[in-house]
Amino acid sequence: MTVARTICLGFLGVITVGTLLLMLPISLADGSWNSLITALFTATSATCVTGLIVVDTGSYYSFWGQLIIVALIQVGGLGYMTANTFLLLLLGRRSRVRYRIALQESLDSGGVSSVSQLLQSIIALTVLLELTGVFALMTIFIPEFGWTYGLWQSIFHSVSAFNNAGFSLFEDSLAGYINLPQMTIFITILIILGGIGYQVMMEAFFWLKSQIKPNKKRFRFSLHVKIVSSTTLMLLLIGSWGFFASEFGNPNTLEPLSWLHKITAAWFQSVTTRTAGFNTIDIGKMTTAGLFLTIALMFIGASPGSTGGGIKTTTFRVLITCTKSVLQGRENVILYERRVPTELIMKAVAVTVGSISIVSLSTMILAILEPRVPFIDLLFETVSAFATVGLSTGITADFSIVGALIITLLMYAGRVGVLILMAALLGDPKPSVLDYPDEDLLVG
Repeated sequence: MTVARTICLGFLGVITVGTLLLMLPISLADGSWNSLITALFTATSATCVTGLIVVDTGSYYSFWGQLIIVALIQVGGLGYMTANTFLLLLLGRRSRVRYRIALQESLDSGGVSSVSQLLQSIIALTVLLELTGVFALMTIFIPEFGWTYGLWQSIFHSVSAFNNAGFSLFEDSLAGYINLPQMTIFITILIILGGIGYQVMMEAFFWLKSQIKPNKKRFRFSLHVKIVSSTTLMLLLIGSWGFFASEFGNPNTLEPLSWLHKITAAWFQSVTTRTAGFNTIDIGKMTTAGLFLTIALMFIGASPGSTGGGIKTTTFRVLITCTKSVLQGRENVILYERRVPTELIMKAVAVTVGSISIVSLSTMILAILEPRVPFIDLLFETVSAFATVGLSTGITADFSIVGALIITLLMYAGRVGVLILMAALLGDPKPSVLDYPDEDLLVG
């Protein structure tokens, strides 16, 4: 049982339990038994914090079914190993080295010496931000739905937004609130905080603490935080401008809105595309340029150690900088006056090539199974599933059983990660004592 297999089997275990619970009559609004495929798809989408659905969550599932979905989202967002190790700490047991290493792999954490402190910080930060989101959303939902249902709406959407899940209790997601700036502000803040990763938020907290209580030691942000924050801001601004430009004259999306609401809707779309899955416009009626931009942003995704998916912002930034260095004739990849190790560059290439291969193969299979569906819609659906985004052009519910199972596998592969999944299938690499000579070849 390798570390990678522990993580993969852990997610499978959570999905299995969630599937069984969602099949029970208590989980459905009409009190009937749920079908296996529907329960499996929903449980996988919730655990992998994707948000793709084949039935309407708000009307199809009862309160208990929705509660199960929220629990799966929370476990999936924190990660199986995080939740498991936290339970071990609550029981007063010392987490073994294997679980510590698995936690490090699942969170992309640099060390394993202070796992308990890391876990406590993660749990405390998650609870604090989600509760803040609940109180903020209560100002919108309680006046509309009353205390009981308004509170549940606030809890559900706060957890779903922070964990970048994209599940909503409304049939049209958040399209009914496109003209409400407060909803845009609250949801996008939760999405961004959940998507930048715990390390960024923790360093931001320590920086604020150093500003309040100055000490002799100067606080310095890590290279990871600098790359994540700058790349995230760049992608959000590019995405907002791109959606505004491509959908400005589209009568089915932004054209009927006022200038202010056009800007806020474009901003919301740029944020939610980064693996969140909520939408305030009809995705199926977007222009081809808007769909292609969405696919590109979904594929990049969120940041390491976050609740989101995709190849991650750091991977994208390393590849872009590597390409720039080659074009400039440089031998090293430099970011913020730091040299990026060759091992990290190889990992970024492996993640990207592996992700492209999985998406391409899945799209080709779906194109064979669903020949009547436009190619851009199939590509959109596969990238959305693999990057655990949850946005859809509306074709998910029309897939055949085999097509739904392919999307399910894509969500699972995207959540555990390409490298971890391959390591689980192939096992740990065997060390080699051989060293081969170098030789040039033509490339490009």
